[in-house]
Amino acid sequence: MEEAKLAPKNFIEEFIQQDIQEKGLSHIQTRFPPEPNGYLHIGHVKALYIDFSMAERFGGKCNLRFDDTNPTKEKEEFVDAIEYDIRWLGFNWDKLCYGSDYFDECFEYAVKLIKKGVAYVDDLSKDEMREYRGTLTEPGKNSPYRDRSVEENLDLFYRMRNGEFEDGARTLRAKIDMASPNINMRDPAIYRIKHVPHHHTGTKWCIYPMYDFAHPIQDAIEGITHSLCSLEYEAHRPLYNWVVEQCEFEHKPRQIEFARLNLTNTIMSKRYLRRLVEEHYVSGWDDPRMPTLCGLRRRGYTPQSIRNFCERIGVAKVPSTVEFSFLEHCLREDLNDHAQRAMAVLRPIKLTITNYPEGQSEELDVENNPNDPEAGTRKVTFSRNLWIESEDFLEAPVPKYKRLYPEGPECRLKGAYLITCTGCVKDADGNVTEVLATYDPESRGGDPADGRKVKGATIHWVDANNCADAEVRLYSNLFSDPDPDAADKDYISCLNPDSLEVLTGCKLEKMLEGAAAPAQFQFLRMGYFCVDSKDSSPEHLVFNRAVALKDSFKK
Repeated sequence: MEEAKLAPKNFIEEFIQQDIQEKGLSHIQTRFPPEPNGYLHIGHVKALYIDFSMAERFGGKCNLRFDDTNPTKEKEEFVDAIEYDIRWLGFNWDKLCYGSDYFDECFEYAVKLIKKGVAYVDDLSKDEMREYRGTLTEPGKNSPYRDRSVEENLDLFYRMRNGEFEDGARTLRAKIDMASPNINMRDPAIYRIKHVPHHHTGTKWCIYPMYDFAHPIQDAIEGITHSLCSLEYEAHRPLYNWVVEQCEFEHKPRQIEFARLNLTNTIMSKRYLRRLVEEHYVSGWDDPRMPTLCGLRRRGYTPQSIRNFCERIGVAKVPSTVEFSFLEHCLREDLNDHAQRAMAVLRPIKLTITNYPEGQSEELDVENNPNDPEAGTRKVTFSRNLWIESEDFLEAPVPKYKRLYPEGPECRLKGAYLITCTGCVKDADGNVTEVLATYDPESRGGDPADGRKVKGATIHWVDANNCADAEVRLYSNLFSDPDPDAADKDYISCLNPDSLEVLTGCKLEKMLEGAAAPAQFQFLRMGYFCVDSKDSSPEHLVFNRAVALKDSFKK
């Protein structure tokens, strides 16, 4: 195994390499087991990335297995979305499986445990089971039904299977140790009754295995060599191993845990995210402020930026929190290399170059991406009437302001000419409606013929006689609090009221008129933007800001 000779990058790779050398493993098999009860979010991506990249690193394979042991909230809609997201990220699975594919095997293994005397049917209610379980400091006590005979347990379990009992009336439990210091080993439930149709098996079953019972069985059947999961399952590992041993599997997967991803200003709980959607705090699961992959994709995140992010945050055993700004950095870095440049004026004000001939127009060559010479150039029209950003003009400038103001310094119009502001036009209420300037005809391209130093800033513009109109949505963090799901906080109260600003009447280069999702651009000085995949149309262009640029000027 060639990849095994490479130096390990993290503790998981060290474990895998150790197993290859000591156990003589001929291949590595991992799996990614999402539950199809919601959309994948950035937290899932870390697990996904680890599962798939570890298999790739060691020349192995990774299965996609839907953990659909709880039919209550699982839907085909989520199955389809998860498959799409994984492919979008650039990963391919070896086998596509469902946990429900193994329900027959799980049932037979449950029967086997009953016959071995290590599983029993319990009549305690959920509340009674919780009472009998004990606490972290006090041992539990045995259920009064723990010593039922094998024959009685088999009879009851088959009757559970046949639908004779109501939901919650009986539970199949593993018989381990109610005094175990690990509370997960205190006779955990392994089957429960749920008279609920299943998205994949229909009404075939009315009893469903618990995750802690089904998962090790599925791993063993599929030949998973390394079951990689987040740190909260570390305390469940003894139960994982117990199930594999008691079911007498010859193949024994190794469970390895890693710290899950925590991001500032973000929540990862599906339950919390569902509330945001259902109570309309956001427009849907694909709202660009959501940490879901469909939301990030709609906002303008690229597969490579997310993969780079996962690679660079690494794999750790100790929980930590990553700054959301680092995810933004990875996106900015990727788009800086690949996104086409364009000029867009988001808060427009007219600029009239008074000494430029009326009715005249010319074409200028502008770079598509200065970081990519092969991206070439494009033609941009220039005329007497332009749109500029309203913040690029101040009638009474503040200190260090180097943009347009009357009798101010020469400024560059990006890729065009040098101009000097001569004044402005106001309406009856005293609001500036038009900026007036003159240009130097000998400075085409932005450089003066005499080599004089230009003291003013370079500003972008759009030809008012040849442009496109658009709506632009400026997104920022959904939560203003860096830790919105802390135990002592109500995460709803941490919502950022300024997480979305919608701008209408924006003026864009004419060439953007035909842009369609998922096209991405750097709007000069404004940030990186993409065409909205849901609301944009040729008749009504909508652009989303994926991430801002850093601005040296602070008002």
